[in-house]
Amino acid sequence: MERVVITGMGVISPLGNDVTTLWQAMQEGKSGISPIDTFDTSRHKTKIAGLVRDFDAEAYFGRKEARRMDRFCHFAVAAADQAVQDANLDMAELDHERFGVYVGSGIGGIHTLVQQDAILQDRGPERVSPTLVPMIISNMAAAQISIKYEALGPSLSPVTACSIGNTAIGEAFRAIKYGAADVIIAGGAEAAISELSLASFGNATAVSTRNDEPEQASRPFDEGRDGFVMAEGAGIVILESLSHALRRNATIHAEVIGYGASSDAYHMVATHPEGRGALQAMRVAIQDAMITPDQVDVISAHATSTEIGDRSETAAIKQLFGEAAYDIPVTANKSMLGHMLGAAGGVEAIALIKTLQDGVIPPTINLTHPDSLCDLDYVPQVARRKEVRIGLSNSFGFGGHNAVIVLKKYEA
Repeated sequence: MERVVITGMGVISPLGNDVTTLWQAMQEGKSGISPIDTFDTSRHKTKIAGLVRDFDAEAYFGRKEARRMDRFCHFAVAAADQAVQDANLDMAELDHERFGVYVGSGIGGIHTLVQQDAILQDRGPERVSPTLVPMIISNMAAAQISIKYEALGPSLSPVTACSIGNTAIGEAFRAIKYGAADVIIAGGAEAAISELSLASFGNATAVSTRNDEPEQASRPFDEGRDGFVMAEGAGIVILESLSHALRRNATIHAEVIGYGASSDAYHMVATHPEGRGALQAMRVAIQDAMITPDQVDVISAHATSTEIGDRSETAAIKQLFGEAAYDIPVTANKSMLGHMLGAAGGVEAIALIKTLQDGVIPPTINLTHPDSLCDLDYVPQVARRKEVRIGLSNSFGFGGHNAVIVLKKYEA
């Protein structure tokens, strides 16, 4: 079996469109949440989100190519480009039949779908774009990346809702570990901030309506939270077998050592109140990593800023780690980024990699009055310097999908 390492990272996010900018903002505890100005929110309960700024798809891809992809694909391909460059991959030297892409999206091309439906209603079926279907299907992010880089190896577009990034990274880890590929581009992308999705989440009372204080709206583990905040972007990493990375003298950012997946088998949208599935996924990931719970130095929590979600994840951590749970720093990246849905796991994996590299745990901002049932060390308000060797990253999704990865500081 192969050891699996991460050699490249790329990100498009509300806190910046490259890893350096993102990481600096996270260390400073900045919020990426702001009023929505991309459409009229006057009829909506929620008027805030984590929007990607300063990203010009036409300037990046050219007008013709940009118009053939939905926004979620723009983000995915741009983040993959960064990751490929960061990994210094030489396409001429790769065995393309052992070069794969595992990238997913939870909602896919909703902007294109809404736009084309309006055209259908206003102008008739003959005006609907023939590229509608290939623009909206969720696998198109993986497909576009595969086409660009001629990645002929295994291709997968997981749809596990908000756990997609971790599912993609975890399944890519397994594929490389067991010899099915040498290199895989993995992660998730999402661009679902539209009137339709905002209305649905708003009517489900799932999203925050703290419209007058957008930067304080995402409040994981805080008594004053009132729902999650939608966000968009992409987080992509390059996974390689260690032997392949060493042969080409690649810079190694971190090692993937474990992956666990489970289902709550409980409810369409609500997490299991006792954290049953979360506990199982964390336990399996730790077993897969062949470590013991006491070796985990930091946890990147899913922590969406919903009452049942925050409480059940806290309960699962306590069940797994026992009294030692109180000694493990738990950080909630969504307090700054908002919930990037299918992109969350990939971006949060990158943040965990930077923690392993730099010895800085980003804070859980807006945690001023902790929920009495959320009493762990959530690194409130200010980043913390601490050397860490092994980190756990949790991602959970609608339908009860759970995916957990274990990352380790690379040691030769």
